[in-house]
Amino acid sequence: MTSKRSWRARILHGRALALALAGLLAGGSLLVAQAADELPDLGESARADLSPQLERRIGVGIMNDIRLNEPSYLDDAEISDYLNRLGSRLVAASTNPMGEFLFFALRDNMVNAFAMFGGFIGVNTGTILTAQSESELAGVLAHEIAHVTQSHLARQIARQKQDSIASLIAMAVGILAARSNANAGGAAIAASQAGAVQAQLAYTRDFEREADRFGYQALEKAGFDVRGMGDFFARLQKAGRLYESNAPVYLRSHPLTLERLSDMENRAQNAPYRQVVDSADFQLVRAKLRAQQGTVREAVSDFESQLAERKFSSELAARYGLARALLRDRDVAGAQREMDRTLRLAREQRVASPLLAGLAGEIRSAAGDGAGALAIYRDAQQRFPQARALAYAYADTLFAGKQHAAALRFLEAQLQLHPGDFRLYQLQAQNFAAQGKRLQQHRALAEFHALQGDLGRAVEQLQIAQGAADGNFFELSVVDARLRELRRLQAEEAKSRNK
Repeated sequence: MTSKRSWRARILHGRALALALAGLLAGGSLLVAQAADELPDLGESARADLSPQLERRIGVGIMNDIRLNEPSYLDDAEISDYLNRLGSRLVAASTNPMGEFLFFALRDNMVNAFAMFGGFIGVNTGTILTAQSESELAGVLAHEIAHVTQSHLARQIARQKQDSIASLIAMAVGILAARSNANAGGAAIAASQAGAVQAQLAYTRDFEREADRFGYQALEKAGFDVRGMGDFFARLQKAGRLYESNAPVYLRSHPLTLERLSDMENRAQNAPYRQVVDSADFQLVRAKLRAQQGTVREAVSDFESQLAERKFSSELAARYGLARALLRDRDVAGAQREMDRTLRLAREQRVASPLLAGLAGEIRSAAGDGAGALAIYRDAQQRFPQARALAYAYADTLFAGKQHAAALRFLEAQLQLHPGDFRLYQLQAQNFAAQGKRLQQHRALAEFHALQGDLGRAVEQLQIAQGAADGNFFELSVVDARLRELRRLQAEEAKSRNK
C-alpha cells in the first residue's frame, strides 16, 4: 500500500507546492481552448482559469514531485514502456487526442488509477494484476484518458469558483492526494485550506458517464474487447459490496452506479462480437510484477507450482516469471536454464517482446557475460527502437564494462532523439565522471535536475562546472550561457511569486 509517511509529507508541503506553481504560472498567458463541435461543452469558466498550457505545467510540477518524493512511484522502465505503449494506442483512438500523455505506475496493491492535469495518468500495480484481460486494463486507461480529454478535473475545480489560481491548484493537490489514497484526503484538504472540496472528491455522475462514453469509443476504435470496461467495473462493484468497509479506492473517487453499469452492458451487447487476444507484453508485465511480490522463495514456488500443475493463462509468461524469480534469488544458472526454455517457447509461438530481450540481457550481465548482454541489447534495439528500457540497459552495460567512450556516443545519439529524457543525462553524467571530465559531468547533472523542475540544483551544478579546471573556452561558454538562462528563469519565478 502507499506509504502513509510519504503522503503525509506530500500533504504538508502540498500548499507550498501549489503556491509555488501558482507563482510560476501567474505571469503566463491563459489561453482559452476551443472545444470541437462534436464534444460536450468543456466549460468556459474552467478554460478561462486553466488553459491546456497551464494544466500541463501544473501536471509537470506534480509529476516531478511524485518522482522525487513518493516511495511507491515505480521506477521501472519496462513497465513504464508497456503502459505508455498501451496508453498511446488508446490516446490515438480517442475522440480528442490533444496534448501529450504520460502513463506511470505506483507499487500499490490497491485497485486504483487516476488522471492528473496535463495528461499524466497513474495506475496502481494492483489494477494491472486485478485486470483479467488486457482489454479490462485498457478500459480503465481509456476511462482515465477521457477524464483528461474532457477536462473534468479543471471543470470540477472551476465549479468551486475560487478567487485565484493559487487556490485552484491547492484544491487540485487535495483532490489528487485523496484520489491516490483515500486516507490522505481530509488532511490534504485541510492543508490546502480548501474544506469545500470534501463534497467534490468524487467525479460527478455526469463526468463519469461522459468518461465511460468516450472511453468506450476509444476502446472500440483501438481494437479491444469493449466488454472489458464493464467487466472490470462490475467486478469492482461486487468487491465493494462484499467488503463495504474497505471498498476499492477507485470506487470512492469514481462513483459507480447501476445506471453506469447498465449503460456499459447495453453498449457491449449492441457491439459486434470481437475476440481479442491479450498481447504477450500484458502477460509478461503481470508475471514480472508477481515475481517481485512476497519473499524470493514464495515467488519461485508460486511459478514452479503454476508450471507443475499447468495452472496458468500463459505458459510463456509463467516461465518468464520463474526466470525472473530465480534471478531475484541470485540463482543465475537456474534463471538462464529457464530463460532458454522461455525463448524456445517464444520462437515456437512466434512471440517477440522487448521484455524477453531485457531479461535475457539481465541474466547474461548477472553471469558476467557483458559482451553477450550487449549483443542481446544491440539486436533488440533494432527490433524495438521505442523501448526506452533497452536503451538504458545497453548504456548501463557499457558503463559496467568501462566502455565509457562508446556509452557517451550512444547516449548523445539517444539525446538527439529524446532530448527531454532526464535519465539519459544522468547516465551521461556517470560516464563523464568515470572519465574524470568534471565540467561535462556537472553540466549533464544540471540538465538532469532542470528537466525535473529543480532549477536550484541545476544552477548549483553549473556553478560547479564553472569552477572545473578541465573545460576549454567553448565548453565554458556553453556553461555560462546555460547558467544565465536558468538564472533568468529563476528570476521570473521569483517575480511571479511576489506578485
